[in-house]
Amino acid sequence: MPRKIIPYNPKLKQLSRDLRNNSTPGEIKLWQELKAKQFYGYDFHRQKPLLNYIVDFYCAELNLVIEIDGRYHEEITDKDLNRTQELTNYKLNVLRFTEYEVKTDMFNILRTLEAYIAAFNEVDK
Repeated sequence: MPRKIIPYNPKLKQLSRDLRNNSTPGEIKLWQELKAKQFYGYDFHRQKPLLNYIVDFYCAELNLVIEIDGRYHEEITDKDLNRTQELTNYKLNVLRFTEYEVKTDMFNILRTLEAYIAAFNEVDK
């Protein structure tokens, strides 16, 4: 199946590089689990420009965006809802976790991702 191209704002490329070099502890911890296709063989990218946003993690094969909400994301805002809606318009699924969850409960974060992959593969059959 050909990879679908999702447009992005080229002005975000440098900012995405900067964000990769200044990751939060939660992003670093989750990246240790996802990098180098070690999570079920799927290729994840971090701080990936999509549309007019930079998403924390993206896997094209799974149509999946993972967002880690930090301290400034105590609650889901209208801005977050709009961002999620725009991404879902491109058939992407968005999973959100808090920085605290990633730092304190990686086991359940990975279980959630495993369940997503299982459901995705079931639909894909």
